Amino acid sequence: MATKTEDLTKTDDEQAPQEAAAAAETEAGTDAAEPDERLTDESPEEDSGESGEPEAAPQEKTPSGVGLGAGAVVSAALGLVSLSGGWIGTVAAARETLVGQLQTSSTASVAKQVKEVYGDAWHTTALWAGLFALAALITGVVVLARPAFGVPGRPQAAWIKSVAWAGVSLGAIGLLLAVLKYSDALLALPSTG
Repeated sequence: MATKTEDLTKTDDEQAPQEAAAAAETEAGTDAAEPDERLTDESPEEDSGESGEPEAAPQEKTPSGVGLGAGAVVSAALGLVSLSGGWIGTVAAARETLVGQLQTSSTASVAKQVKEVYGDAWHTTALWAGLFALAALITGVVVLARPAFGVPGRPQAAWIKSVAWAGVSLGAIGLLLAVLKYSDALLALPSTG
């Protein structure tokens, strides 16, 4: 260790505080290293679970709401299909028209021909629209009622409620129109007499 010229001219009493400060710095450096060693010594215990602290329980899996969202969209789609008739309703009506043409003779009255060829097809379209409307209504109600039987305190997303309510509304309108069409209260067959 190199000494300065000032240190040589000082007396022992003057050098004692400086040596004490140097010794304190040396001890502080040693003490500072010890906590690091303690941390490295303790970390294997924490990893092995021997620290005595209980481990955190794994989080419970909460439902994401994807099924409810899909159900709401299906409800709205079924409601739209019930209003438009859908492909199945069109095919069923065309089949009923063909069956009516095959079963009706050319000598049958005009009223019977209209009923068999067009009336039954109209009722078949109304029946299929009513089935789609009923499916939309039921699906929408199930989506809206599901959170009451699910995880308590977990609210349903606003968009799921909105789309489900749209499905319920479209289903109710479609069901009403289907009943009116099937009962001939809406767009009844023309009179032939």
